[in-house]
Amino acid sequence: MFSFLRPYIFSLDPEAAHELAIKSLKLNFIPENFFQVKDEHMLATLLFGKNLKNPIGLAAGFDKSAEVYNSLFKLGFGFVEVGTVTLKKQLGNPKPRIFRLEKDSAMINRLGFNNHGADIVLDRISKDSPNGMLGLNIGPNKETKNKEEDFLACLSKLHKIANYITINISSPNTEGLRDYHQKESMNKLLGRLDKLKKEKKINKPLIVKISPDIDRNEISGIIELIFKYKINGIIVSNTSDKNREKLIDEKKEEKGGLSGKPIKGLSTEMIKIFYKEIKDKIPIIGVGGVDSGESAFEKISSGASAVQLYTGMVYKGPGVVKEIKKDLISILKKEKLRNIDEAVGINA
Repeated sequence: MFSFLRPYIFSLDPEAAHELAIKSLKLNFIPENFFQVKDEHMLATLLFGKNLKNPIGLAAGFDKSAEVYNSLFKLGFGFVEVGTVTLKKQLGNPKPRIFRLEKDSAMINRLGFNNHGADIVLDRISKDSPNGMLGLNIGPNKETKNKEEDFLACLSKLHKIANYITINISSPNTEGLRDYHQKESMNKLLGRLDKLKKEKKINKPLIVKISPDIDRNEISGIIELIFKYKINGIIVSNTSDKNREKLIDEKKEEKGGLSGKPIKGLSTEMIKIFYKEIKDKIPIIGVGGVDSGESAFEKISSGASAVQLYTGMVYKGPGVVKEIKKDLISILKKEKLRNIDEAVGINA
């Protein structure tokens, strides 16, 4: 069906197409068993102490304001991450702000954390319990002078409604946000979050989402702080505001974060670097160019315990998770692996 509809969908402005997708998912009309596959038990895994049917997640950025997460679970995702959610409602940057680079199977966005705000998200999820593992990605409002205060307020307000909270310090579209990759700034932020967790007895996993554009020399310092403050996992990685050299689409010079196939190798290489120091102490969630069983296995065998995608679904439609699951199972059988956990890090 998506192959038939894709020319029409791609004739629309990307943001209009996204709004159409959200409206369609609200109808919730496709049965869950349509997206199930044979031998799916081989993909069952554990993430942050919770059982997942499979390690394929939807990255933050699609369901920004927690409108359709339960419909997304029906598409076959093992887990879903909503957001980025900010303390106050935010319109984001001026349009146009999403660009398809069809020749490169990529996208560039400069959305700027547009979402309905923490109070509305809290109300929605409180009234509609998630049917699977739900992550909640938080970030600061654009106009906030002290970004740390926004992170603290969002964690305090939203921790009860999610299975884990992602601290997003890696979007290239909020000025100064990536400064938190610097050791002194990260130490201060994570220290304050750790203090809040202890004071309020917040017992939810905290995850940090990393930029793919960091200097490789910064990685050891980041890992040191992640262990110091007992961060429960990392997401590698967000979009890139670099890596335009090999792109061929005429929209390649648009300002914003690049996602999709062009950053696949970059994020996989970063996963390997992080995994060599982290090993199995905390899980890595791999993101960047996942759109097939082969690309998912590449991330997992490089050290990711789970993967997330977004741009892959834009180009391949809602059936992409089913195809990834089928392909992953075939790869596991070919490699003589009994389950997906045995594949983690084997090629790191």
